[in-house]
Amino acid sequence: MTSLIIGHKGSGKTKRLIEMVNSAVEKSSGNVVCVEKETKLTYDVNYRARLIATDYFDVHGFDAFYGFLCGICAGDHDITDLFVDATFRIGSRDYEELADFLYKVDKLSQLTDTKFLFTISCDEEVLPKRIFDYCQKV
Repeated sequence: MTSLIIGHKGSGKTKRLIEMVNSAVEKSSGNVVCVEKETKLTYDVNYRARLIATDYFDVHGFDAFYGFLCGICAGDHDITDLFVDATFRIGSRDYEELADFLYKVDKLSQLTDTKFLFTISCDEEVLPKRIFDYCQKV
């Protein structure tokens, strides 16, 4: 399952993501991962969640980002939940590339039985409608 938190900058997306990460840590029978662009959530996310900054690994663009997520899932078969903050800052602001990326991530989610959640900074109306064929808004 792939889920999205959509809203403008300052609308509380990251705060909501942090709450969801910490809740997942308490409920999960496996591992919880939180991916961000740079290390900003260190003191907000429960220490039992694996926090990964993409800048450390020089990940830029949706193709590299998808490969990075595949590598995380391939390296740990016990991941139940994977959260991503600042999706556009890691990938790009190209909405069609985002739609293609999310389609592939949804397939990865089904393959690995991992729940993915992404924060998206924009208006819902500007996103391609096909995104909501395989992603749900939370």
